[in-house]
Amino acid sequence: MAETQDVDLTKLVGRLDEVESYLHIDELRAEAAELERKSGEPGFWDDAESARKAMARLSHDRDAASGMDAARAKLDDALAAQELGQETGDEDLLGEAQRLAGELSRDLDELELSSWFSGEMDPGDAIVTVTPGQGGLEAQDWCDMLFKMYLAYCARRGWKVTVNDAPAAEGIGIDRATFTVSGKNAYGMLRAEQGVHRLVRISPTDAKKRRQTTFAGVEVLPVLPDDVQVDISPDDLRIDVYHSSGPGGQGVNTTDSAVRITHLPTGTVVTCQNERSQLQNKAAAMQILRSRLYELEKARREEALDELRDKREISFGNQIRSYVLYPYQLVKDLRTGVETGNVDSVLREGDLDPFIVAYHRWATSQGKGSE
Repeated sequence: MAETQDVDLTKLVGRLDEVESYLHIDELRAEAAELERKSGEPGFWDDAESARKAMARLSHDRDAASGMDAARAKLDDALAAQELGQETGDEDLLGEAQRLAGELSRDLDELELSSWFSGEMDPGDAIVTVTPGQGGLEAQDWCDMLFKMYLAYCARRGWKVTVNDAPAAEGIGIDRATFTVSGKNAYGMLRAEQGVHRLVRISPTDAKKRRQTTFAGVEVLPVLPDDVQVDISPDDLRIDVYHSSGPGGQGVNTTDSAVRITHLPTGTVVTCQNERSQLQNKAAAMQILRSRLYELEKARREEALDELRDKREISFGNQIRSYVLYPYQLVKDLRTGVETGNVDSVLREGDLDPFIVAYHRWATSQGKGSE
């Protein structure tokens, strides 16, 4: 056992040095000190947007530096426990060294991930929408399966989830799901999931038990900070209210608390029925609308609106990941080649980190890190 631990800790020593090198920790410490100095200058907050970006950068630098300090301290503790355990033959100390080594490995994974999130919105929260694609009733069921997969993934990461809208479909599944995820690097992590997801299985609704291919689309948007300006004229909005509905179409309450907002110039429609208050649902729907209009405007500025629309076509040939339940079991990401035969761990337990981490490593190598 001790020999294996020696190898593991030796590898972690080298890996920690590598992470510290590509994070440029010394440069981040110097940048943090300079940003702290500037934040105390008169007039720093006169330009709110510039100040917000500076403070976000300061927070990023501090987190990276403190994370590296904590990793160094954990490594020292692990090495000390291992050395003393080997000298005394104390299995408890050797076990503690192994436990600390495992924690350190996971900490370094998180530090590596954080280094990839260079986009302005990456550290913040995310709005995720799952929509059925081709496949009829099967697609509605697939939409529900993906929704539950993401809820499980967020729970694994300790992120808070607020479900904005997830109305039950007629028959099976759901019509769609929109939810807000709050947690460190939630948007940065989850933007790896944007795209078309393909399911192959024996149809649960087909009496002849034939194989069915089904699609669902996943959209991931950043939750915009309050000081990001998105011009929305009240004259451009149509706001409808209606009864909230639960599973099976049953009314959640007897008041018109659910809200549907249509942005007439773009045709963008947002619904929210999670809260019991109409005002709360309207506020949540406006938050989602702001994020969607921000992304549309960003796409226009980049002259990529047509490309964006193509990406949203939820059909064969556009998928980013395939989930095969029959005639064999396999989940495979078509961008990175990462795959697993343990389908239940992915769909039921939300074990998505291998796919998401691999995507960001691939995207960074392709120069697409913060797109």
